Amino acid sequence: MSSFPLEVGNLDGLFVFIFLIMFGPAILLGIIGAVLMAKNKKKGGKIFMILAGVYLLISLGVCGTMMMGV
Repeated sequence: MSSFPLEVGNLDGLFVFIFLIMFGPAILLGIIGAVLMAKNKKKGGKIFMILAGVYLLISLGVCGTMMMGV
């Protein structure tokens, strides 16, 4: 009878994937907002900056909780 080992090995790729889910969209939305603000489209840039902040706040709460194991 064979048994499966409980050790999972190297989880660096999973950590990078979760890190990109946490910060990737927020960084992208922030860059888009900064570009729009630089092109004198203040209202659109402000909206994208707010979206980036809200996404970052929510993703740090949800993914941070998953990474802490709570």
